[in-house]
Order: sequence, then structure tokens, then C-alpha cells
Amino acid sequence: MILTIVAAVIVLGGLIFFHELGHFAVARCLGMGVTTFSLGFGPKLLKWRRGKTEYALSLVPLGGYVALVGESKDADLPEGFTREESFSLRPAWQRLLVVLAGPLANVLVAWWLCWALCLGWGQAILLPQVGSVVADSPAAAAGLQRGDLILRVNETDTPDWQRMADAIGASNGQPVTLSVLRPLPTASDELRAGLPETGEELRLTLTPKRAQRTTIFGEKEEAWLIGIGVSGNMRYEELNFGEAALAGARQTWGMVELTAESFLKLLQRVVPLDQVGGPIMIAQLVGEQAQQGLAGVLGLAALISINLAILNLLPVPVLDGGTALFCLIEIIFRRPVHEKVQEWGMRLGLALLVSLMLLATYNDIVRIITG
Repeated sequence: MILTIVAAVIVLGGLIFFHELGHFAVARCLGMGVTTFSLGFGPKLLKWRRGKTEYALSLVPLGGYVALVGESKDADLPEGFTREESFSLRPAWQRLLVVLAGPLANVLVAWWLCWALCLGWGQAILLPQVGSVVADSPAAAAGLQRGDLILRVNETDTPDWQRMADAIGASNGQPVTLSVLRPLPTASDELRAGLPETGEELRLTLTPKRAQRTTIFGEKEEAWLIGIGVSGNMRYEELNFGEAALAGARQTWGMVELTAESFLKLLQRVVPLDQVGGPIMIAQLVGEQAQQGLAGVLGLAALISINLAILNLLPVPVLDGGTALFCLIEIIFRRPVHEKVQEWGMRLGLALLVSLMLLATYNDIVRIITG
């Protein structure tokens, strides 16, 4: 329990802090005034002043906040600040940059974490290894067995599971020849479930069948399949500094695509609302990964960071995406959105956000009770 709490505070607090740091850094680069930059919320335990900005360490360590000068046009200017430093009086494009800097900071943090993972642990590659064989399937008829490593489909090398699946799918139902490395019969079940270093290479011919499979979102789709399940075994490819940066960028972009699609599927009701989770679920996931080791925590932190970025970019007033939308409208039409529209938008956005948080908390509690 202590490990879960500490890990969750570090991950969530750190990610939210970097989000606010993005807003702060761009605001200061553009010469906007910042009255307070706090690490944490609530009562201030420690504070100091540098220039006109007060920096604070607050009691609740989950994130932080940045108080910009003149966040609304009606706000009074704090003592020592000028109108030129007011956020609301700056051109829309400058306000847009400040608003987008928070989500961008979360994307950068995710990239750095993926970069560190690839550099320290290597790039994880899911092996094209048979974990299970479906009865009465083309794979069973051809003689594929658990533990077999598929080296090639026809003459196409298959260094990972995805490329193996793509090569089989590209057959369009035509016969394919698999080059398979089979572990020695004397190997134990544990060894045969892992990566075989030696064994017998076989060539098996089979014809994929058109069948349904379930996506990660629970949707049914048709594909050319041979009736095998993944083993889940991985190999790790060592990368140098530059290669790790590129691999980390590809992993980050994959997380962005997956997260954006997840939000879209949620809106389409493909993903049921009871799958929405909040801070309690995140804390549980972080705690589970913390018990497995640092690599799992870093990978999960990268995914959470991307989720924070995408969530904040939703065009909902109160979130960064809503403010960004108002700025874009002002840039396009060369006049700000009417204050009444912004006010009602903020109210609706706040109501939506509170409802979402209540739903997530309810789902978390139900999962704990029924789990």
C-alpha cells in the first residue's frame, strides 16, 4: 500500500507538474507575468520569491499550478505587474501557444520516458512465437505447435508478431509457406515456451481462413487467420543513443494514436462507460507496475502522460483544448468569442468535467468492491 501511494504520487504529481511547467516556460518566454508557480496544491509549506514570481512547495503533492497575470480581462493587475504582462491582453496566437504548451510538455515527457526505456532496457519486440493453437484450424492441420517460432512467411522475414500477422493477412486466402524453428523435443515446457536458440527448422504450408477476431476495443473484425495465439514472449534489441531517440519517438506516436482512438471509441460508445477510470485506478496500476520494476513504471507513466495530453486537448471549455478553440476562433474571425458564450461554455465544460470525474470515481469504487 505504501509503495502504491508513493509511486502514484510521484507519477501523477510529476506529470501534472511538467504540464504546468510547459505553461510557465512559454508564458515567461513571451514576457507574460506569473504571480505563482507551485509544486503541489493547498497550504504552502515552503515559498520563496525570485523576481516578481513566488515559487512554492505546497502540502498536496499531486501536480501543481501556474497563476498567470490577468487570466481574465476583469482581473485586477497584482502590484508590480504591468498591462503588457497580462495574459488576457496578449494577441490570441500568444495565448494559444501558452495553452498548448502544457499538453505538448506531456508529449515530450512521454517521449523522454520511452527514450530512456529504449536506451536502458532496449527496444521490446514481441516474438512471432506460437503460444496456443486453435483446434481444427489451419495451424493445427499443418502441425504447428506451441513454442514454434515463425521465421518467415513465404520469403518475407518476420522478426516480430505484427509483421508475421500482416504477412499472413496479405495472403488474401492464398496458401502460405511458413519457415518455423521448432525447439528440440527434449526441451522442457518452460524452455519451449521461451525463445528457442536451437532446434529444427521446418517448412509448413497452410491456407489462412477468413474469420472474426476481437480488437483491443472489443469490436469484431474479419481477417485472414491461421488459428494461433501469441506467446507474449519478448526479445530486447540494444539501441544506441540516437536509435533509442527514434524508437522512443515511434513508441510515443503509437501511444498518441492509440489514446486518440480510445477517446473516439468512447464517444462512439464502442468502449462502455464503465471502462472509464480515474485516479484510484491509475494509482492501482502504478502500484502494480512498481512491484514489477522500474521499467514498467516508466512505460505506464509515458502512457498516462499521453492520456493527460489528449484529455486536455479535448475542445471542452475549462480544459486547455476549449481555451485553444476560443483562441483559434479569434484568430480566424479576428475578434474574440463573445464573453457570454465563453461564460456559458465554461459552465457547461465544468459540469461535464465534474460528471466525468464522478463517473470515473464511481467506476473505480465498483471495481474495488466487485474485484
